[in-house]
Amino acid sequence: MEIREQMKLFHENPVVGWHEHISLYRGYEKFDMDNALGTLKVMDELGIDKIVTSIPVVDHKRGDIKYAIAANNLTYEATKLSPDRIFGLCYVHPGQHELALREIERCVNELGFVGVKLYYDYFMDDPIQHPIIEKCIELDIPILMHSMKYYDEGNKLRQPLTSNGVHMANAARKFPDATFIMGHFTICDWKWSIKAIADCPNVYTDISGSNFDRPGIEEAVSLLGANRLLWGTDGAWSAGVGKLLGAELSEEDKKTILSGRDFERFLCRKKKI
Repeated sequence: MEIREQMKLFHENPVVGWHEHISLYRGYEKFDMDNALGTLKVMDELGIDKIVTSIPVVDHKRGDIKYAIAANNLTYEATKLSPDRIFGLCYVHPGQHELALREIERCVNELGFVGVKLYYDYFMDDPIQHPIIEKCIELDIPILMHSMKYYDEGNKLRQPLTSNGVHMANAARKFPDATFIMGHFTICDWKWSIKAIADCPNVYTDISGSNFDRPGIEEAVSLLGANRLLWGTDGAWSAGVGKLLGAELSEEDKKTILSGRDFERFLCRKKKI
C-alpha cells in the first residue's frame, strides 16, 4: 500500500498528539514564532488535529520557579496561535513546593492548560510528589511523567531519578483518583514497565519518541488495551507516524490510539476558560 493511502488513517480520523514540545524558547525568554508556525504546518501536512505541548526546564535552572513560569508563559503563547489545536501542559519542579502548586493553579485556571508535565527531578512515587498529585486530582487534570529506563555504554543508568513503570504503579495505587501518563514507554525495558502498570487502570502511556522496537506497541495493546495508549511524537514526527502505521494492530485499535478518546474531556475544559 502506498504511503499516501496509508496516511488516510491520519487525515480521515481524529488525531491528538499528547506528548509534544514546540521548541519556542531561547533561554526561556523569547518566543520563536517561526518554529511555532512550522509546527502548525507539519500538523496540517500529517493530518494532526490537536497537540498537547510543554516546555520542561532541562538545565541547571530547573529549581528556580521563575524559569518554570517563563517556560509556561511561552507555552501559553503557542496555545494562543491556535486555541482549538494547541493545548498546554504546566511544567513544574516538585521541589518548588507551594510555588509549584500556585503555578499549576495559574496555568490551569488562568491560561487554560489541560495538565501537568513532570520531568526527571524525582520519582513519581516520591512523597514530594504527593501535593502535586493531590492538586491534579482537585483540578481534574492528568500528569505526564517523563519516563524511561536507559543505560549508557558504560552500563550506567542515565537520568537516575527518571521514573519507570514501577514508580508509576506505586503512585497510581496510592492515588487511584489521579490520572497518569507514562511518557514514551518504548524507551528501553518496555516489557518490564508495561507489565508493572498493567493492573493500574489510571496509568496510561504514549508511544512517542524516535526509537523503534517493533513488538512494543502490539504488546502494550495486548496487556493494557488500545484505550490506554496515547499517540504522540515527542518531536519525532516521522517516527511517531511510522511506528503506528507499521504496527500489527487492527484499524480500530489504531484509531483508538490516535484519538485518545478517554482524554477528550481534558481538552474540553480549555473551552470553559
